[in-house]
Amino acid sequence: MARSWTFGKKIAAGFALSFVLLAAIGAIAYRSINALSQTSYSVAHTHVVLERIASVLSLLKDAETGQRGYIITGDESFLGPYQAAVPEIATTVNDLRELTSDNPAQQKRIGQAEPLIAAKLFELKRVIEMRRNRDVDQAMKAIQAGEGKRLMDELRGILAEMEREERNLLEQRAGEVRAAATGATIAITIGTLLCLLVVTAAGFTITRSLTSQIGAAVQHMQSSSGELQAAANQQATGAKEQSTAMNEITTTMSELRATSKQIAESAQRVAQIAEETAKGARSGEQTVSKANDAIGSIKRNVDLIVTHMLDLGKKSQQIGGILEITNELAEQTNILAINATIEAAGAGESGKRFAVVADEIRKLADRVGGSTKEIRGLIDEIRAAVNTTVMTTEGGTKAVDAGARQFSDVATAFRQIVSLVSTTTEAAREIELSTKQQSTAVEQVHIAVSNVAQATRETEASSSQTLQTASQLANLSRDLMRLVQPQANG
Repeated sequence: MARSWTFGKKIAAGFALSFVLLAAIGAIAYRSINALSQTSYSVAHTHVVLERIASVLSLLKDAETGQRGYIITGDESFLGPYQAAVPEIATTVNDLRELTSDNPAQQKRIGQAEPLIAAKLFELKRVIEMRRNRDVDQAMKAIQAGEGKRLMDELRGILAEMEREERNLLEQRAGEVRAAATGATIAITIGTLLCLLVVTAAGFTITRSLTSQIGAAVQHMQSSSGELQAAANQQATGAKEQSTAMNEITTTMSELRATSKQIAESAQRVAQIAEETAKGARSGEQTVSKANDAIGSIKRNVDLIVTHMLDLGKKSQQIGGILEITNELAEQTNILAINATIEAAGAGESGKRFAVVADEIRKLADRVGGSTKEIRGLIDEIRAAVNTTVMTTEGGTKAVDAGARQFSDVATAFRQIVSLVSTTTEAAREIELSTKQQSTAVEQVHIAVSNVAQATRETEASSSQTLQTASQLANLSRDLMRLVQPQANG
């Protein structure tokens, strides 16, 4: 069944076995280290208890030393050690009781020591008070009585028993530490050797079983890589030829696109020029039409002028007739005035005023006659001018008629030009539209050819990459073959 295992399963089995052995060694090491840690904590705890026991005894000695110095000298400064030690003793005893709370024997000894400590402190205080009361002899006698010494001896005995108890525990825990360390060392050493043996055997077995499988796979990979390399060579050659052809097609399409753009631009300019020409022709047609209308208006005005001139000639003739009558009246008035003057002269003194009036009438008649002659001269001149104007106007009328006919011909020609230019503009627009469509089609073809050329270049690059990959695969297969079958090099 092991022969049917895959490469991954065999390696996974080897690693799983190694993991199990390492996990077992780790568990043993953890237990041993945990035991060592607990034992080390207990050892440190025991050292703290020993230090507190020694502190109690040391503080009692300091208090006793301060008391005796004060008894001898009477100087309060010697009480410094005593005053410092008294509160520290209570604190240290409480710490010692908490530290040994898990040891009933030590708790019992602390219970025995506390009354002795209280009695010793009371004895020290009592003697100090005696000295303060200047009862030196009584204080010395109290010291010499040996009560303080007895209390200290009992305390030393109890504290010595507590110290022996803790040192016994310390030796016991040191033995446990040595045993745990020895057991952990043996377990780790044996487990490590066993793990090395198992891993070595598994590695040898896996390597031996996999060498043949990898060798066969590498041989197959060598043959496949050779075939892939040959196919990649053919593909790369074809891709290069196709890339060269597509580059030439791309160049040709670029030139065709540029030419089609130029044609489209030229057709657009022709269409614009034709449209501008059509606009100019339509504007000229409108101008000619307006000029023709203006000439017709001029003709009508000239005809009206001729009519008015003829009427003016008739009116001047009528005025001439009226002037003749007026001239005759003036001559008759003059004759009558002369006659009245003569009659007035004959009338004597009474006719003088009448003579003056007759003289004024005569002068007025003379003036009217002179004015009539001047008016007749002006009317003659007006008549001559009217005749000349009528003849000139008739010539202008003929010229206006000729010009009107010519403008009509020009208007007809402009209409024909407008029609032809419109046709040319439509043709130019059709050409422009066709060239734009052609340019768009060429642009689309150019884009398509560019895309094909890009795809060809990518194919060429992919072929080169495939060829390179095939070469690398062949080299890798040879390297693998040398790794699994080193004797092949010989």
